[in-house]
Amino acid sequence: MKEIIENQMLAALATLKQCFDNCPDTEWEESHNDAPFSQVMFHTLFFTDYYLSVNEIEFKLQKFHIDNKNLFRDYEELEYKKAEHVYSREEIKKYFDFCFNKVKKYFKDNKSGIFTEDSAFIKMTVCELLIYLIRHIQHHAAQLGLRIQQITGKELIWVSSGWTL
Repeated sequence: MKEIIENQMLAALATLKQCFDNCPDTEWEESHNDAPFSQVMFHTLFFTDYYLSVNEIEFKLQKFHIDNKNLFRDYEELEYKKAEHVYSREEIKKYFDFCFNKVKKYFKDNKSGIFTEDSAFIKMTVCELLIYLIRHIQHHAAQLGLRIQQITGKELIWVSSGWTL
């Protein structure tokens, strides 16, 4: 089960990475009646990072967060308010790489027994939270992918399992 969930999470991240790679520079900060592309990317990565953490305290104390305080500022993503900050491609690429490595480490370090434990974030098991997270990544990848397709005519490549691009 652990390998299946890891493969599907990596497939979702590979889809999100296609969005990053295929977004024209002219569209990076455009909203199109929704949040700008960079904010959607950050939001998706933020919650990938968050839900793969032990708890909120550990999440905020990660070396990556400490070294990149300007990226996280006041953790506006944890509040129910419209995001204000926009992010450069370099910031998002750096955060994407961090999250990809965190996913790999998470599944390497954790035993499958943890999946039946309660999540520290939402009232569900860790296994259900991981599936929820995959759905979250894929939801935003689809949102951004459609935006790219409407602007460029380029459709995303389907990734069935694991990290393939």
